[in-house]
Amino acid sequence: MSTQFAPETADGWAVLHQFFHVDWQVLYAMPRKEKNDLVETFTSYLAEYARPASGGQSAAFHILGHKGQLMLLHFRPTFKDCAQTELELSTLGLAKYLKLADSYVSVVELGMYHTTKKVIEALEEKGVKPYSEEWTQEYQEKLAPHKENLKDRCFTEIPEAKYYCFYPMDKKRGEQNNWYAEPIDKRAVYMMEHGMTGRRFAGKVKQIISGSIGFDDWEWGVDLFADNPLDIKRLIYEMRFDDATSLYGAFGKFYFGTALPYKELQNYFSGKIA
Repeated sequence: MSTQFAPETADGWAVLHQFFHVDWQVLYAMPRKEKNDLVETFTSYLAEYARPASGGQSAAFHILGHKGQLMLLHFRPTFKDCAQTELELSTLGLAKYLKLADSYVSVVELGMYHTTKKVIEALEEKGVKPYSEEWTQEYQEKLAPHKENLKDRCFTEIPEAKYYCFYPMDKKRGEQNNWYAEPIDKRAVYMMEHGMTGRRFAGKVKQIISGSIGFDDWEWGVDLFADNPLDIKRLIYEMRFDDATSLYGAFGKFYFGTALPYKELQNYFSGKIA
């Protein structure tokens, strides 16, 4: 099989992560009613997206450490909707006390390595020339029902869990190990092994992968949700031993924190974590 085939993906929500530093000292010094009014307007906006719906969903988290205390995660139907959310939040009164520290743009993505591999093998057996008109038509027709079966997972909801972790990652393109130079069948085996590690944590850690090639500085973003923070640690640690990671994985900054249900935001901006 040719080495140069990219695996197909099933894509869903457009995703925007926003990391903010909070001007706590100014907020604490503000008259209580004035501050509460600002937070109430902010909370009302997020409440509109608190539950999953066709218009998307948003959630808030407190990020531990210096990288930005407040993080907002937005799932929207399109990137235009993400832009609208970004603009609307910037017009709220509380925005004056929130300084953007970092952000990440991506799209919920499900890899289809094995399905892509099988479809390509079937077309090669028929002797169809790769990327010809016939090849393209049959390729898309064979993949279409598989993508439809993944639709619900592509438009998943933001899990309710106590703890949260986000990190971006790449596959290496170095002189010694180059993920993109490996045959698709070999990459499929690596990803199957990687997936099996994740399945051992089913029910403990919910994982949402989003693709960011062409959208941000890294190739993928990973969101992890769990009630036990040590389950996040164990999952990431065990995955380091998979060939897909040990040979080809490269990682950006890790962000870790706790969930902030929108009903608790008034307490949060008063200095209390529920």
